[in-house]
Amino acid sequence: MSEIPALLLDQATLRLGGKTLWSDLTLTVPRGEFLAVLGPNGSGKTSLLRTLLGLQSPDSGRVEVLGRAPRRGSQAVGYVPQQRAFDPDLPLRGRDLVTLGLNGHRWGCSLSPRAAHRRVDEMLALVGARPYADAAIGRLSGGEQQRLRVAQALISNPQILLCDEPLLSLDLHYQQAIVELLADWNRRRGVTVVFVTHDINPALSAIDRVLLLAGGRWAAGKPDHALTSETLSRLYGLPVEVLRIGGRVVVLGAELGGHAPLPEHPAAV
Repeated sequence: MSEIPALLLDQATLRLGGKTLWSDLTLTVPRGEFLAVLGPNGSGKTSLLRTLLGLQSPDSGRVEVLGRAPRRGSQAVGYVPQQRAFDPDLPLRGRDLVTLGLNGHRWGCSLSPRAAHRRVDEMLALVGARPYADAAIGRLSGGEQQRLRVAQALISNPQILLCDEPLLSLDLHYQQAIVELLADWNRRRGVTVVFVTHDINPALSAIDRVLLLAGGRWAAGKPDHALTSETLSRLYGLPVEVLRIGGRVVVLGAELGGHAPLPEHPAAV
């Protein structure tokens, strides 16, 4: 019997406000894969994560997470949301934010206060956040806050980690640090990562496969196959030149997150 995949979407279609975000999306994500999701604003990237979190349902088709319908509050699924500014005067410390990953989704906590405190300290150390663990969350830099969000998402030892633009507004140093954290949990611990991003380059070395969403359509494939002149020209219906310079992908003629039309039928590339 084959292993149940981490994620399964079978002809899934999602509409919002009369607009089709994606149609007939069919994708199997095996356990331990690092999947990047790219597309323009409004293409349904965040909505895809919300669907996997059980916060909304597809209009048609089937979606499964670890062999079951998605459900809210599952400890098997960690979530790193888009970065939002905290009030500088918010009376919440860094360690308090991480602790919410243990008990923020239910009443009470299955761990004793001492065990919970120890677990939080372990996660703070793993993400390199111990020096500012007791600082007010709103007075930390964006990179420091994001390390804490990653710790919060990972503290329950999830099997799947969903990341919504985790590198947004971070400088190159913190981008690299966050990617290394996620890649470590993916490679060494077998955590499946779904990584929504507007720039694939910082995470390119960690990615196994790419899912492109735009105009209600989709395409998926390994980075070397999906991010090519031939593939993107076919997807966008116009000439696109893809260059690889110094390990980075440079797209000429269209933006990966642009609004150019996609072909009539989705494709696995």
